[in-house]
Amino acid sequence: MTTASAEANPHKYIIAFAVVLASLLQVIDNSIVNVALPDMMGNLGASLDEIAWVSTGYILASVIVMPLTSWLGGMFGRKRYFVGSILLFTASSFFCGAAHSLGMLIFWRVVQGIGGGALLTVSQAVLLETFPPEEAGMAMAFFGLGVMVGPTIGPTLGGWITDNYSWPWIFYINVPLGAIAAFMIATNVHDSAHQKKSSSVDYTGIALLIVSVASMQYLVEFGQRDDWFSSKLMMGLALASIAGGGALVWRELTYAQPVIDFRVLRHRQMWVGTVLGIVMGVGLYASVFTLPVFLQNNLHMTAQQTGIVLLPGALATAFSMAVVGRMTSKFDARLLIASGAALFAFSMWQLSVITSASGAGDFFVPLIIRGFGLGFMFVPLTTVTLAELDRAELPQGTALYNFFRQLGGSLGIAGVATIVSHDTIQAHAVLSEHVTTTDPASLARVGMLARGFMAHGADAGVATERAYAVLDRQIYGQASVIAYGHTYIIAAILVLALIPLLALVRQTKSANAAEMMLE
Repeated sequence: MTTASAEANPHKYIIAFAVVLASLLQVIDNSIVNVALPDMMGNLGASLDEIAWVSTGYILASVIVMPLTSWLGGMFGRKRYFVGSILLFTASSFFCGAAHSLGMLIFWRVVQGIGGGALLTVSQAVLLETFPPEEAGMAMAFFGLGVMVGPTIGPTLGGWITDNYSWPWIFYINVPLGAIAAFMIATNVHDSAHQKKSSSVDYTGIALLIVSVASMQYLVEFGQRDDWFSSKLMMGLALASIAGGGALVWRELTYAQPVIDFRVLRHRQMWVGTVLGIVMGVGLYASVFTLPVFLQNNLHMTAQQTGIVLLPGALATAFSMAVVGRMTSKFDARLLIASGAALFAFSMWQLSVITSASGAGDFFVPLIIRGFGLGFMFVPLTTVTLAELDRAELPQGTALYNFFRQLGGSLGIAGVATIVSHDTIQAHAVLSEHVTTTDPASLARVGMLARGFMAHGADAGVATERAYAVLDRQIYGQASVIAYGHTYIIAAILVLALIPLLALVRQTKSANAAEMMLE
């Protein structure tokens, strides 16, 4: 078996480019589809609930596969599994674009998710084995480009493609990129010398994983729509997720050849870093999810305009990751993470005071600060989390770390959706109390709007009715601005909660910690 030499791999930057491209495909595909859903609904004759499965099916499949990637890599060989996953993702992308029915589109999205589930976790393990220990921070900086910049690029790219071409092209674009990534990985990446192949298949463990993860993911995707635990279905899914998850952990800890080796969490750096990753995932996805929605719904920006607003922050993230990747060998990782958390929290506070009258320029500084904060958090946190794992444990460690961070992101998005909905209704009720028929300012506003409608041919009664409707929409818009402000404050508090937990992380520079991987 041929193995890569982490200390003297002459192709490490080619490998880095290939695996970052693979991880970008997976991350972008999580978000690129959402912008095109309205066009898909019209083209395929689907309802909103039906078309939602185009996103949900992909997410369910990829999240279930994530923790299995270490075992699957051992079963088939890491290189063969990695290349096969990229080819499966690429081929199913083509069939998604060529689908002429909703059922076929959902089917191929599920297949695409099965292929995409490996791209993040295997990419991270390959990078850590390809780069020497003293460059572990730089390796994670490359990986972070895909994980952090991808969610920003996705909606913008999806909107531009949909506006200028048609929705199938958001899938077709994956075909040449996937082929390039597969070729580069096939010619430059080799199997790990430490991979182990199980002699049996733990079907029970796989079944418990599917039940627990699918139940949780469905719950967080559709819980808000069904008013959470007031629905018997959601209550049943919550119980299935908890019971299935508990049974899964017990099964895998007691089974001789588990499909998920939870024993890697015995390392303190690993379990502490995983908890920190979940918290960071909640805060990160909460802000990443809400901002494009706010820009398009409240400030009425197009997808392309939204992308232009978000782009400086994405560039700041990329730049800061490159810088921090080199700093990890010189500074205590805890100081870098704490600095990043403080920067992120400050940017969230700045965004929380944004109003419906704000312009694109008002977002520039907060998003630049957020970008730097993300870079300072992600690179050292990932490096120290995996620092105590040996080479044989790295694939499982990266799989679990990304899996739990993804679950944290799903919980963050679900929580934000609930908070925005609840706080908007509450703020609307409070603001409406000040708009009465006895309030001079309200009467003046209604009168002005009514005169405008009457000037366009409406009679007095219809004009007044329309005026009150417009005023109510304006109140609702202001209420949603208040709600979004609350979510940014909550995201800031969650990320600041990272700082006390850093006391559990051992005091070490990332380069020295990375050397522990080889011991």
